[in-house]
Amino acid sequence: MTAPGTAPVRRRLTVRGTVQGVGFRPYVHRLAADLALGGFVSNTAAGVLIEVEGPPDGVARFCDRLAAQPPPLAAVTGIGHEDVPATGAGHPFTIRSTERSAGRTQLPPDTATCADCLRELADPADRRHRHPFITCTHCGPRFTLATAMPYDRAATTMSGFPLCPACAREYADPADRRFHAQPVACPECGPRLRLVPGADSALRPARDAEALAGARALLAAGRIVAVKGVGGYHLACDATDARAVAALRARKERGGKAFAVMCADLATVERIAEPTGYERAALTGPRRPIVLLRGRTRPGGLRLADQVCPGSPHLGVLLPYTPVHSLLFGLDGDPPGPRVLVMTSGNRSGEPIVTDDEEALTRLAGLADAWLTHDRPIASPCDDSLLRVRPDGTEQVLRRSRGYVPRPLRLPVPVRPALAVGGDLKNVPCVGEGEYAWLGPHIGDLGDLAGLRAAGRAEQHLTALTGLAPALVAADRHPGYHSTRHARQRAAQLGLRGPEFVQHHHAHIASAMAEHGLDGGTPVIGVAFDGTGYGDDGTVWGGEILLADYAGHRRFAHLAPAPLPGGDAGVANPCRLALARLWAAGLPWEPGLPSVDACTPDEVTVLRRQLERGLACVPTSSVGRLFDAVSSLAGLCHRAAYEAQAALELEAAATEARDADAAAYPFALGTGAGPVRCDPAPMLAALLADRRHGVPAPVLAARFHRGLARAVTGICGRARAATGLATVVLSGGVFANGLLEEECATLLTGDGFTVLRHGEVPPNDGGLALGQLMIAAHGHRREHAHPRHRAATG
Repeated sequence: MTAPGTAPVRRRLTVRGTVQGVGFRPYVHRLAADLALGGFVSNTAAGVLIEVEGPPDGVARFCDRLAAQPPPLAAVTGIGHEDVPATGAGHPFTIRSTERSAGRTQLPPDTATCADCLRELADPADRRHRHPFITCTHCGPRFTLATAMPYDRAATTMSGFPLCPACAREYADPADRRFHAQPVACPECGPRLRLVPGADSALRPARDAEALAGARALLAAGRIVAVKGVGGYHLACDATDARAVAALRARKERGGKAFAVMCADLATVERIAEPTGYERAALTGPRRPIVLLRGRTRPGGLRLADQVCPGSPHLGVLLPYTPVHSLLFGLDGDPPGPRVLVMTSGNRSGEPIVTDDEEALTRLAGLADAWLTHDRPIASPCDDSLLRVRPDGTEQVLRRSRGYVPRPLRLPVPVRPALAVGGDLKNVPCVGEGEYAWLGPHIGDLGDLAGLRAAGRAEQHLTALTGLAPALVAADRHPGYHSTRHARQRAAQLGLRGPEFVQHHHAHIASAMAEHGLDGGTPVIGVAFDGTGYGDDGTVWGGEILLADYAGHRRFAHLAPAPLPGGDAGVANPCRLALARLWAAGLPWEPGLPSVDACTPDEVTVLRRQLERGLACVPTSSVGRLFDAVSSLAGLCHRAAYEAQAALELEAAATEARDADAAAYPFALGTGAGPVRCDPAPMLAALLADRRHGVPAPVLAARFHRGLARAVTGICGRARAATGLATVVLSGGVFANGLLEEECATLLTGDGFTVLRHGEVPPNDGGLALGQLMIAAHGHRREHAHPRHRAATG
């Protein structure tokens, strides 16, 4: 109430940021009620609109607390203030229905079940006891439910579940934690679980509690269950059951690629791994990503099946993030069951994650023994995010999806409305306009029609939620990429003249620049190491040191190229890549060399003829392929069953010996005109000599890593001497290798460089679209190098 003689004032506030779906309006209502103020709050397309009226000091306190103490999941990016005439009506503060208006608001990501909801889930006296879809304004799905903005129940996949009277009272009660929580439901009015047995099963279909009990029993019996989550299906089995894990690996045709595991709780995590404090924080935070951990070496742990992560230096671990997950592990009184589950994407290898229920029954047939599903539709696929935590506590996201999407990225310079389609591997689309960009969910590889359709749906969902109308489409320059052809089609659909094509490694560097807030006014020394990328000269690049900004790039240095026998098809044979590298270096194929022994005599004969005649041998400067070759030469991996297998096994070996040996293999740096050539021939010769003297593989691997990091530092020193530039960006999929990244960063920092590494934006092709967007939106045409670069480098 306004004190006698004090004229009331009224202020209009427009709040921008992630302010819908986070309990912002209920929070504002409670705040106004606490201060005895009148007015209203409403969602709009631009964010949240508030008008508050009362004594001047009360209105001032309201504005101060609104800015300083927003709800936990909110991310306020700006508050506009405007004084308006007071009405003097004295009405209580109200929540109004959504106002339709121009503008753009931000939707929060899906978040893990909060502690309050977990307590209710386990409380036999609570009406949501064991309710698999319990949620409130502080937790639960958002992105994977929303079909449009503003974020109201009618614009979510919960629109088909009318609220029962009890839920409706909670929804309308400003004092309740579920006040205006759009996904709110209960066993009476919410989605329902269903267990669907496989065709050859003697089980009966079941619903609700019986469905959960049946799924838990199947998992305990060593069966594989397809479990519908918030962003798609998982395939789950007992991670300690060797037969179950082997069956899942065989059915999914996954080769030796590591599985992620979900643990019942943090105590169970500590029985299979040795997380640091930083890693515990990442595991238990609201995003609940998969975190790469070192396996437990102390006695007394829980032994996982050997086939969970064969040959991997890390174990991917996550904690339950939905009520269904918590119920699968069981509550008090439930029969004992597995405490660690393999939890892998519900798809066949190379395909996108399955989200549609009918499609799950067909596409996952033969993989799953049963399906634990429900009737709440998924608006957009959203796979689990994956990250590693560096020793200093910073995080490097390797797959940015659930828990992050659609959180916007603030851009250092404004961009015109644009869509970037990413690449063919680890595909992630990106849209942007003005000061913000939105990376979409992880799609995966675009090797078939299912992947392309999933990418198209993800783009449409992003543009629907952001209200963005692209005036530009960006794509990779590779003429054979599916994503490039898709970009042409999208540009035609939008009535545009065609896509803007961006060089692959330039996009990698630009993505890191954007993440670190660089406006492009000064170029950087960009180190872009990956497996493959279409080069300016039509060859396969992947070991590049570029001088780059958003306007252009110049190739300052690169790994000396070697033939890639068989092109992309040859990548599955590291032993052949090793022999091709030796051939390029003028080194003999000695009998007894692991790579020689791994090939059949006919294979060696054909490969030699192929190299001599240059048949199907495109040159490549790829550091990823160099890792493959060294892995074979060290006797670690000769045939790769999945992407980066040889490199991962080389990293694992190097990690064993990183502290036991300080030597480094030499690389030769060229001195002639043109780009500096980083020649691995001396490194290869030294490695072969060590091999002949019986030096163990872990030491060979560690010396290779250390030598490559020293070569990078030497090249960057030359670039600084030639240009005066002192900021180095590390990007590309090779820098998912924590050992190499740390070694490079340490040496470069010690040499006086400012080193920028990826954090929330993945260094691999999952971050490529952001770089494409930044470059294309600045009107860059790759055919013309930027004049500043030519002047700077002479």
